[in-house]
Amino acid sequence: MLKSKAESYIGFCIKAGKLTCGFNAVEAEKKRVYLLILCGSASENAKKSALKLKNKFGCELAVTEGRLLEDITGRANCKLAAVRDHDLAKAILSATDENLKLYSGGNG
Repeated sequence: MLKSKAESYIGFCIKAGKLTCGFNAVEAEKKRVYLLILCGSASENAKKSALKLKNKFGCELAVTEGRLLEDITGRANCKLAAVRDHDLAKAILSATDENLKLYSGGNG
């Protein structure tokens, strides 16, 4: 299966060590977070927690659709990831498509 541009940029984040995976790890993050990526299959409680973290960090929230975040990151049960690089976050946001959409409120 072909990777989208956004997925390729997420791969760059992983290689650069600029992606934090998992709710607990993201909540413990002290450094700047520029983008949160939530798995589309996440529960309602997970979505509420992600919105709280979005407000905490003052960043954008993107939601995967069609593919699970764990498939994109290669990390089992990954429901939330934080991008800690400004330029890569901008690149991911500019490459949003049908597989990765910006969260606009409501039910996801």
